[in-house]
Amino acid sequence: MPVSETVKNALSSSSMIRKMFEEGAALKKTHGIENVFDFSLGNPDLEPPVSFKETLKKLVFEDAPGSHGYMPNAGFNEVREAAARKVSRDHKVEIGADGVIMSVGAAGALNSVLKAILNPDDEVIVAKPFFMEYRPYALNHGGRLVEVASAPDFNLDVEAVKAALSLKTAAVLINSPNNPTGRVYPAKTIAELSRVLLEHGEACGRFPYLIADEPYREIVYGGVSVPPILSAYPHSIAATSFSKSLSLPGERIGYIAVSPKACDRENLLAGIIYATRTLGFVNAPALMQRCVAAVMDEKADVSVYEKRRDAFKKTLSDSSLDFVEPEGAFYIFARVPSKNGATGDDAAFSAHLKKHLILGVPGSSFGAKGWIRFAYCVSEKTILNSADAFKKAVSSFLP
Repeated sequence: MPVSETVKNALSSSSMIRKMFEEGAALKKTHGIENVFDFSLGNPDLEPPVSFKETLKKLVFEDAPGSHGYMPNAGFNEVREAAARKVSRDHKVEIGADGVIMSVGAAGALNSVLKAILNPDDEVIVAKPFFMEYRPYALNHGGRLVEVASAPDFNLDVEAVKAALSLKTAAVLINSPNNPTGRVYPAKTIAELSRVLLEHGEACGRFPYLIADEPYREIVYGGVSVPPILSAYPHSIAATSFSKSLSLPGERIGYIAVSPKACDRENLLAGIIYATRTLGFVNAPALMQRCVAAVMDEKADVSVYEKRRDAFKKTLSDSSLDFVEPEGAFYIFARVPSKNGATGDDAAFSAHLKKHLILGVPGSSFGAKGWIRFAYCVSEKTILNSADAFKKAVSSFLP
């Protein structure tokens, strides 16, 4: 029997990030790892904090009865309490363990939230560029992604969001620091968005949820801070993971926090817990829950990323590539060279870079033609050694 048409169509346009990563692996096999400059995958290469490793060793050998068994679908209560304390500080709200649900990473968190809130044909508004998996996440649960333009500097365009709001709008999904741009939405923008969403809800009777996808919250530079969401808009939900802050992407552990003032909060929380169970996650991994509870306020040494960012900025500037100044995360979004102000061909530029053993992800994958994303969660040596390749690639791209 063939696979479903939905999946078949999805496979034909599957993740460009993963495709580039696989092509990079093939190039490394042919040319040697040190000769390939792979900036395709946002896979943190820093080691987790020592405190995490020590906690993990201790828990693995701990002989506590039931420590690897089922717990409530929302997670261990003591873990939720630890997460709630962090959320209360980060988001300037008073939230208890009952407002936190442990999740299988941020992806599991977002899918559980969307399953809980979406009716068939409901809409989720997102600003371009955005993480490409948002499309299937909405589709998974009968919803539809509505894509709106960002401001020229890639700040959130609140007026564009306002114009897209309708009775079918179930949520607005934001990602700050943003993948792929590294942009952090300022507090003023979040306040304007809150006002628009409240006015829309008061006018039509349906208040959209504001969902903040925040796995990069801890990775910011130059005194920039990520403004709180849960205290800025009452009907808000934060989804996050420890993939980047603790450098644990493969452990698949995160959490969901729901604003104390969210509409229909009791049913919303119950619905997310139900979705966590019925999507097959059942609960977040028991061992990882207990690990992160002990190191909730720790983080990997993200100052390393800032040093790499600065090295990469110089590499791109020296090769005459324009780019967005990254305020957070570990991505640089660069403009594809073009003639006479036309939009550059990001697919052609990506293919051209591969000839020079450089791998980046075309911006079209994120909904932004004419741009290309480079992930600098790689060694500084790789960044520095790529400088000559970038110069040659850029200078030879346009006739």
